[in-house]
Amino acid sequence: MQAKDIAALVEEVAVPEVSPEAQETAARISALLRHLFLYDRGNLIRVIEESGLSMTQSKALLELGGLGEETEARQVTDLAEALGVSVPSMSRAVDGLVRKRLATRVEDPADRRVRRIAITARGKKLVETLVVVRQAGMETFAASLTAAQRRKLDAAVDALMDRPDIAEAYELLKGVGPA
Repeated sequence: MQAKDIAALVEEVAVPEVSPEAQETAARISALLRHLFLYDRGNLIRVIEESGLSMTQSKALLELGGLGEETEARQVTDLAEALGVSVPSMSRAVDGLVRKRLATRVEDPADRRVRRIAITARGKKLVETLVVVRQAGMETFAASLTAAQRRKLDAAVDALMDRPDIAEAYELLKGVGPA
């Protein structure tokens, strides 16, 4: 990506007005996420690179694969909207997933003219690998914390468990990992 493309992307991002306190919280979360993303020497990035998937393909595959629960086949337009990419970009990404046999096009049961995208067994296996690698990195990081740091982090995260989106993801992921 060239500098002018990055500048255009930054201009596109809608930045809401936030308080200085929210900006500080965001900076702290960003620092933590950056650290977590690279903590295990970038193993998750390495697995994605070795899969040969683009970032859009990776996001689409993870969206199709869910968090361990059964997922329904999705239309390309739905995937594009969910991931914030254009329909043509998502269509190209899906074409690549189909070529790699990680996803397949299936007939919509309600409208035979419509094709949906479903994850294949091979795609599910790759998603499982990505989730396990990410979870292993998180567990290694958690093990590196002192007991006091872990208690404080647990209390902070616990305060967010009343959000249904976070609580649902936690319930699905708490049994995942190499442990």
